[in-house]
Amino acid sequence: MSRRRGRWVPRLAVLAFLVAALAAGAVLWSVFTPYQGFRNEAFVDIAKGTSVRAIAGEMAGNGAVRSRWQFLAVRLLRPSARLQAGEYRFSHADSAWNIFDRLVRGDVFYYELTVPEGSNMFDIAGVVNQLGFLSGAEFLKAARNPALMRDMAPAAPTLEGFLFPSTYRLTRQTTVHQLCRMMTGEFRKQWREMEAPPGADVERLVTMASMVEKETAVDAERAEVASVYYNRLDRGMALDCDPTTIYAALLEERYRGTIYRSDLASTNAYNTYTHTGLPPGPITNPGAASLRAALHPASTGYLYFVARPDGSGSHQFSSDLAAHNRAVEQYRNGTRHRR
Repeated sequence: MSRRRGRWVPRLAVLAFLVAALAAGAVLWSVFTPYQGFRNEAFVDIAKGTSVRAIAGEMAGNGAVRSRWQFLAVRLLRPSARLQAGEYRFSHADSAWNIFDRLVRGDVFYYELTVPEGSNMFDIAGVVNQLGFLSGAEFLKAARNPALMRDMAPAAPTLEGFLFPSTYRLTRQTTVHQLCRMMTGEFRKQWREMEAPPGADVERLVTMASMVEKETAVDAERAEVASVYYNRLDRGMALDCDPTTIYAALLEERYRGTIYRSDLASTNAYNTYTHTGLPPGPITNPGAASLRAALHPASTGYLYFVARPDGSGSHQFSSDLAAHNRAVEQYRNGTRHRR
């Protein structure tokens, strides 16, 4: 009887080894087999400091992996790998191994915030609201604090003008203060590339660029628009810039989509119809082309401009009031015919 037991011992060991090998093979197979337990897409937001066990539960709970044990099995195979926090998007079937690898690489999901040239901080707040995880009101509160630009523009009343128009990649962890820092950081980068002369008055130049930005979308005439405003400043003339009137109304929360006589008569400091000189600060966030135009205006004798009636978006420039009045009449006649 003892001999028979002796013969069975190695057989049992072999059987146990085979069972263990099959189990390990099954685990490995499941680890590398794609799985999708969600319908269209799933988002998993991993906070800093979350344990691997908790992450595994999140992945399984959202259908990214079949079982949390699959994710933990990958951890056993990669014990020294560091998983990165962030929001991850899953849109198709994938294996636990690949998903674990994405967390090691920090392949987090980014939201894109696109800010077109000529957007003011109110426009940006509206786009921020649409993201769903940031507050437009909180963004405006942050943008009204000029501290981020104190070194370059010590008299700037807000961050308006320095929130550079571009596309920014955000996560759900991004705060409005971090967004303002990103945007002003991009402004600094762009400004360095402008190679402005030493001692340049940044705030004055950006304020001029913001007016140019709002007056024309035609790159070829931005320098001419800038020349008009510089010429008027030199002569002590009011700038009569419609976009400043609109901005004044926006600040007072009374803009109604068009300019009224009451807007033109407003005593708000931003209204360049009732105040000579530049407004107290930028009225929008200009792009690179408008910044260059403010730095390098055309050399002209122009004092006026009005839109051409052909709908091209370009303008007719004039050096005296009589020529300007004729251009205005042509514009009015042309727009009537186009109707």
